[in-house]
Amino acid sequence: MTETAEARLKRMAMRSWRRGTKEMDLILGPWADAHLATLDEGRLATYELLLAENDQDLMAWIFGQARPPARIAALLDEIAAYARARLTAQG
Repeated sequence: MTETAEARLKRMAMRSWRRGTKEMDLILGPWADAHLATLDEGRLATYELLLAENDQDLMAWIFGQARPPARIAALLDEIAAYARARLTAQG
């Protein structure tokens, strides 16, 4: 059975908010809420690749401690910028 577009977005949103580490929940969750519904198929596929990565690697990439794989680097940069902007706006 094929997953519907709506079910896919719900699954991805839930996975964004329930990562395993609170830090990644707070980075990916708000970004997913704000952007998932507007992503085209290519960017959704890239985001699914990103969601498959472990939190420790994601944090190292977002904080600039390591280089992310090229296939997710641009999207990860966008997510990191969104997180920084949110923190700046709150502070």
